[in-house]
Amino acid sequence: MSNERKIYSVSEINRKARMVLESAMGELWVEGELSRVTVHSSGHWYFTLKDAGAAVSCAMFARDNATVLFHPKDGIKVQMLARPSLYEASGRYQLIATKLEEAGKGNLQEQFEQLKAKLAAEGLFSNDRKQPLPVLPRKIGVVTSPTGAAIRDIINVLTRRFPNLEILLAPVTVQGPTAAKSIAAAIRYLNKRNVEQASRLLPGAAGNKRDACSTFSGAKRERPIDVMIVGRGGGSIEDLWAFNEEVVARAIFESEIPVISAVGHEIDFTISDFVADVRAPTPSAAAELAVREKGDLEDEISLYDRRLKQSLKTMNQDFRLRLNRVAHSYVFREPAALVKQYRQKIQSLEMRMGDLLKLEARTTFQRLERSNVRMAHLLESGVRQAHQRVDELAMVLRHEMERKAERDRQKLQGLENQLRMLNPLGVLGRGYSLTRKPDGSVVRSKADVEIGAAILTQLADGKVISNITEKE
Repeated sequence: MSNERKIYSVSEINRKARMVLESAMGELWVEGELSRVTVHSSGHWYFTLKDAGAAVSCAMFARDNATVLFHPKDGIKVQMLARPSLYEASGRYQLIATKLEEAGKGNLQEQFEQLKAKLAAEGLFSNDRKQPLPVLPRKIGVVTSPTGAAIRDIINVLTRRFPNLEILLAPVTVQGPTAAKSIAAAIRYLNKRNVEQASRLLPGAAGNKRDACSTFSGAKRERPIDVMIVGRGGGSIEDLWAFNEEVVARAIFESEIPVISAVGHEIDFTISDFVADVRAPTPSAAAELAVREKGDLEDEISLYDRRLKQSLKTMNQDFRLRLNRVAHSYVFREPAALVKQYRQKIQSLEMRMGDLLKLEARTTFQRLERSNVRMAHLLESGVRQAHQRVDELAMVLRHEMERKAERDRQKLQGLENQLRMLNPLGVLGRGYSLTRKPDGSVVRSKADVEIGAAILTQLADGKVISNITEKE
């Protein structure tokens, strides 16, 4: 018999124990009460599951607890799908949870998932049909219990953010067997009310009728509802179940008024949240989403006012610069040179026109002479016809020359009129004058001349030569 013995390390023993435990039992459902719940910064949950006779340590990793629809806390009775395991570092036996439900809630959770899948397939959760919230609502409809904390929170937040806002409450029951139908009816009623108010603006519409809604504002005239908040405060899954009913989901989907769903606390999710145009984590947060702070809007308006004034100021400066550039352009600085250029151009055109007329006349007469020589051999009748043709051609030539001369005179007259309009010397006829130094430069400031110097003043009807005796 050998004296050798097998020596195991503690790590090996714990590893073997873990493997035996995991392979022997597999996953199983276990029921118990939560205790010592810890939510780690990594997202993992650590807690103890206990009953009257025993307790076991448990862990649920972040990838698995993301699907849990309630917030774990001490004292809650749960059903858990888990596999037994052993933490090798400490040799501690534990359960690793993959699913966690409140005891007795498994059937409700199944109903929730089935309805969610059905409505998603029908497109009720599609972002394409969600309506944007109005920028500045004047009237907000609220579908909730008139006695719950939710309506008080909503009113407090709305009146603080925008004091003259109109709030219309459609009172409903938010839990119990009749709650879902009550909520759906209120949503449809507020939409119908908007349609009826619009029809009252048409000729022959009936007068206003009283309704079951309560208005928390002293508004003197009816306005349409711009946005609707549907929700209630926190509670258990049974308390919130009315907002998981299909009738409520379809009423929200059909609403022409944008809907903010505000059910329970931040960790609570209902079917209403998925169908609504916007989901708010709490009723107070819904009120904050519905309307901006009045002070923020006033600051934004002030900013736009300052930007508009600055834009107008910039435009004014730009127009002044453009006017200044035009005033100092070549036309106004050297008007005489411009007139001289146009006169030279006119003279050149006149010379060219004279040369062309002479050439045309000479060519015509030469052609007539050749025609006369050829026609001299023709019969007398041919000669008379030729003379008549010559006379006709001469008349046509004179007529064309007169028309051309008239067109050129009109063109010349038009150019002279343009020059007259552009000539800044025309201003002198209205009592202004133009002062120059002997070298011809314009006097723009008293600093340009010295006492005793001679100046030449251009008036409308002539020039005046003066000597400077005093400057003020």
